[in-house]
Amino acid sequence: MEKIGGENPQKLSLHSAWKSLKATGKIYQIIVHCFALASLLIFGAWGFYQLGFTNNKGGVDSNNRYLANYKDTTVQQDSAQRFAHAMQNYLDLAVLSKYYPENARLFLEAMQNSDRNDLIDRMMYAANMYLQVDSIGGDYTQALANVQAAYNQCAFKPANVFLVPWMNEPSWGTLKEAILKDKPLIDSASRVTGVESRLIVACLVGEQIRLFNSNREKYKQYLGPMKVLSVQSQFSLGVNGIKDFTAMKVESNLKNPQSEFYMGEAYEHILDFSTEDVQNERFARLTNYHNHYYSYVYTGCILHQTMLQWKRAGYDISQRPDILCTLFNLGFAASHPGPSPRCGGSRIQVNGHTYTFGVIGSDFYFSGELAKDFPIHQSSFKM
Repeated sequence: MEKIGGENPQKLSLHSAWKSLKATGKIYQIIVHCFALASLLIFGAWGFYQLGFTNNKGGVDSNNRYLANYKDTTVQQDSAQRFAHAMQNYLDLAVLSKYYPENARLFLEAMQNSDRNDLIDRMMYAANMYLQVDSIGGDYTQALANVQAAYNQCAFKPANVFLVPWMNEPSWGTLKEAILKDKPLIDSASRVTGVESRLIVACLVGEQIRLFNSNREKYKQYLGPMKVLSVQSQFSLGVNGIKDFTAMKVESNLKNPQSEFYMGEAYEHILDFSTEDVQNERFARLTNYHNHYYSYVYTGCILHQTMLQWKRAGYDISQRPDILCTLFNLGFAASHPGPSPRCGGSRIQVNGHTYTFGVIGSDFYFSGELAKDFPIHQSSFKM
């Protein structure tokens, strides 16, 4: 075909047709062509995927054999073996923390939030995969071997079960059972007085150990077959040996906002009497053989009031169970706030060893005994 004016007639006709279209027509043509192009791209991508061009063929990791060889050795362990295994885990974490403290922290946190016995073993096994090629891996392995050797050299079987001698007495196991029977009453008194249950129990332990070892034969009849706490009804009263005049002082302190022992308005009525015969009602409260609730309430009040006396004088003994138990034992008259409080109190003989009331209270408080039922809290007092 002959060109006209040097232009292709077909191109001219397309150009003329496009120019002759209205604006709406042009927009329609653009949209149609865009959809056609998009459809072409979508079908092309689908075909590319179906033909397998996007597949990652992957491969077998070089550590596959190492990871597959892990074996759980804790399955058949009894409770004693699991405990020993846990101690070994702490040893491993201690060494790891010298090189990779953040990993050791995360491992420890994971262990504390898991019930899997072999978790640290499994995590350390995974970590060793990297330690084998790490620049300090050799140092870590040697350090672990050195610590393990030192630990093994120190291993020996002690003559007693407990580190604290008086806790090895058979009476202690029976006393624990008797204390647990009173857990609801102790916890209730704790809530009423704003004093940690464990601190109240620390005073109870000191008094019951003192009573038992001052007259073993008499008190064996309570702690032996019956597994109940000893209740005093003469010079001192109740399971915690609170004297009558001390109880009266506690009651007075609750009502007197000017007292250095005042606990606050919220506590003013926790020991109100229901009869006019206050003396007999007080005696009945403290010497009740079947319900020791008021013994624990008075104990909580003594502890709280004594702590506040010292705090107002500028000395914080709220985290010193040894001092608080000592002052509970000695009474308000012996409580003189100062910069150097001293642990002591009544001397108690147990199987040839001499203890003081304050030390026995502190021994129990920090022993871990009965910690599930009477835990140690960040704060011993509700302010």
